[in-house]
Amino acid sequence: MLGRIPAARQAIIDRIAAAARRGHRRGMPVAPDRLARYFYHGVSELDLVQRTDADLAGAALAQLALGRVRRPGRSLVRVFNPDAARDGFESSHTVIMVITDDMPFLVDSLGMSGRGLHVGAVCVYHNLVPTAVDALAGSGVPVAAVSTGFPAGQTPLDLKIEEVRRSVAAGATEIDIVVSRAHVLTGDWRALFDEVRAFREACGPAHMKTIVAAGELGTLRNLALASHVCMMAGADFIKTSTGKEPVNATLPFGLVMVRAVRDYHERTGHRVGFKPAGGIRTAKQALDWLILMKEELGAEWLSPSLFRIGASALLTDIERQLEHFVTGRYSAAHHHPMV
Repeated sequence: MLGRIPAARQAIIDRIAAAARRGHRRGMPVAPDRLARYFYHGVSELDLVQRTDADLAGAALAQLALGRVRRPGRSLVRVFNPDAARDGFESSHTVIMVITDDMPFLVDSLGMSGRGLHVGAVCVYHNLVPTAVDALAGSGVPVAAVSTGFPAGQTPLDLKIEEVRRSVAAGATEIDIVVSRAHVLTGDWRALFDEVRAFREACGPAHMKTIVAAGELGTLRNLALASHVCMMAGADFIKTSTGKEPVNATLPFGLVMVRAVRDYHERTGHRVGFKPAGGIRTAKQALDWLILMKEELGAEWLSPSLFRIGASALLTDIERQLEHFVTGRYSAAHHHPMV
């Protein structure tokens, strides 16, 4: 049973329910007006008055229609312009609908193709790898583990290698390793190569991202040389930072590193990925990095297999931008799971 709600909200929901009853097509498994009442029961009247009754009724009916065709265990995304004959309702908005097992939601169209969307990986400390593997089972989201004494790398080499091996054994399919900054700062490139090569061998089949800690290497020349050595030693990705340094991902650092990636590809024919991480907090900043990748390396690098962004802080702003696109208002950051 639904609890009591304010009279003003009830009046709005009654109008939405009436619009749903008028706009539905035959064959729906539940009464459209009942669906609308359940769908908007917990939504405040201040939010409900931002859209027309017909649009809100259409959103509820569209959610039901999409949920009926989704295969269990798989997310489904659909972008469409509502058509009365096909969808059973009309709307002035192009809509994108995303349905998952536990969190259905509706946002306006972003011009995307209809396909499942998720993060490139979830990155955790070693002791949380089994928990993350269990939680993400069947989702298609890889588990990455920060390793080798993250973030400073100030542990003995044998312990670093063992940590990598244990994370892989626990189920991590990606390993983020950190280099010893001293090797770079003293120009001991052989030691750097041998260290990263040992980590590569310990990773086995796991994907290895090599964090060079760009903000702690002193010069851009050191950064370029370190990037080349790490790629030569077998890095699948080179990554700017741990996110813990005083200076993390900057566009000058990124330019040096992606040009190293380009040079390495031209010399060897082998593609290495790139990941900026640390300090990227807004969707607008993410666009800067997308432009950098497109201009320096081309569209083929704009895929999760060759380009990632550290999104611990970025994810919240992306969610807020989507909500603004839908409602015209920004939500508070604490309304989102990642702050």
